[in-house]
Amino acid sequence: MTAAPTHPPTPAPAPAGAPVPALPPLAGLRVLDLATLFAGPLAASMLGDFGAEVIKVEHPSRPDPSRGHGPAKDGVGLWWKVLGRNKRAITLDLSTPAGQDLLLRLAADADVIIENFRPGTLEKWGLGWDELSAANPRLVLARVTGFGQFGPYSHRPGFGTLAEAMSGFAAVTGEPGGPPTLPPFGLADSIAALATAYAVLTALTGRAATGRGQVVDLAIIEPILTVLGPAPLWYDQLGYVQPRTGNRSRNNAPRNTYRTADGSWLAVSTSAQSIAERVMHLVGRPDLVSEPWFATGGGRADHADVLDDAVGGWIARHTRDEAMAAFEKAEAAIAPVYDIRDVMADPQYQALDTITEVPDPELGPLRMQNVLFRLSETPGAIRWAGRPHGADTDTVLAELGLSAPEIAALRSGGTL
Repeated sequence: MTAAPTHPPTPAPAPAGAPVPALPPLAGLRVLDLATLFAGPLAASMLGDFGAEVIKVEHPSRPDPSRGHGPAKDGVGLWWKVLGRNKRAITLDLSTPAGQDLLLRLAADADVIIENFRPGTLEKWGLGWDELSAANPRLVLARVTGFGQFGPYSHRPGFGTLAEAMSGFAAVTGEPGGPPTLPPFGLADSIAALATAYAVLTALTGRAATGRGQVVDLAIIEPILTVLGPAPLWYDQLGYVQPRTGNRSRNNAPRNTYRTADGSWLAVSTSAQSIAERVMHLVGRPDLVSEPWFATGGGRADHADVLDDAVGGWIARHTRDEAMAAFEKAEAAIAPVYDIRDVMADPQYQALDTITEVPDPELGPLRMQNVLFRLSETPGAIRWAGRPHGADTDTVLAELGLSAPEIAALRSGGTL
């Protein structure tokens, strides 16, 4: 099923005499997003946020499952509105000869393809690296899979949940003595998306020097290992296996969440020695600062019970606002534990425009996360939210040179 085309909004021209704005840094870059669910598509979204032209390619009858994940409004999946932003949406059955021919034609004019099929699937369709690079030697092919393109697990189905389990993340998350804990969101996929966007830009920089594209092989089980820190080194050198410590840290203390007198929760961090000292003076326990063990993060972590008692007892006697004001005055690190309602109302997030409003022809104004960072000269932007399934098929194929009768024939034959 293909939705009727409704084209993305065209930016209004600048007023006469106004300075011409600089193009976004990735303007002119063309990305074909063949991936589904989260890691690959989110990487493509990040490129699109800074000006890349992203064409989302979906199966005609089996759209990206993310369109159906989570809550929907008026039958429209809301997660897709974020994940599909700044993308033109087309349908194409890559298992058909006609679909394969069209993809090769699209690839000839593309800079990047992002895909997450199981290893060997593109090759089975005659769309492997040999064929794609023959069509376009400057192409970068980013292959994002659970376990990578080779090795004993490479042909297993892979999802972020498996990476969160296998990386050691779940093993160190949760309360002592409790079960391993998985995150309630796509953590490993999101980390892999950041790594994929970084890898693509690195490969494109390499292309500028060599004139040739290359393959990016990204396994979702790997980037999350990087952000978990020195666990492999600790084990290699010391045989140390990090246990579950709840909200505490084995690196410093006090570090925990504490309940206030009015029932709110606050998080305190003392990674820096000076901050730890300020906190103990604030809560009325300066005597602890003179203890020999207080001089290092590890020493404080070994005495987390006494430090938590001091900090937790003080915070329990104050309201959230009182505690926040006192910590801020003392230049100590504290933050409220927010749910999404608090995030949306927070003045710092509002000042940064972290949650920004995006017009949408299907649902009206939407509020979603803004681009990842701010550039002073060539900022990114959300030009439109996720588009209906196949909304841009006719337009994109017409740009490829297909006539209306040819497009109609492909659609009637099931390729589109």
